Amino acid sequence: MTPQQALAFIREHGIVLASAKGPVPNLVDAIAGERIRGSWWGHERGQEIFRILERVRGSRDVLTCRLVDRRVTFVHRRLWPALARVANRFPASSLAQVIEEHSSLGRHRTRYVAFAQWLPTGIALRARRLTEAEALEALGGQGTWVRRRR
Repeated sequence: MTPQQALAFIREHGIVLASAKGPVPNLVDAIAGERIRGSWWGHERGQEIFRILERVRGSRDVLTCRLVDRRVTFVHRRLWPALARVANRFPASSLAQVIEEHSSLGRHRTRYVAFAQWLPTGIALRARRLTEAEALEALGGQGTWVRRRR
């Protein structure tokens, strides 16, 4: 799978877990072409998986957050209005953009950008035109995996 194919996979499914198992598709398994047991780092295609995940994280069409089960989740831009419409159903931390930074010295840092700061104005305006039912439907079959805020 190429980075472009990975982005097409995310666009098709809308919401995809990076590597965790859950109620939505898993990108790492799709890249590998098989279900990976344990850490994908140990998989023979681990370096390729890493490179593709980095490209996906850097895409302007994909939000990286912790939306589904607090796991790293990719949400395609086409669903951002629906997500914004039902944002009150989620803890604020699950809608924050996750930014992974790697320094030239090999250090790793994770930053979070609050929902209100990353959400483009145009998306927020489109969200207001959706009903809650339309937004939940767009997020996947009446939003069955969407849980009320705790």
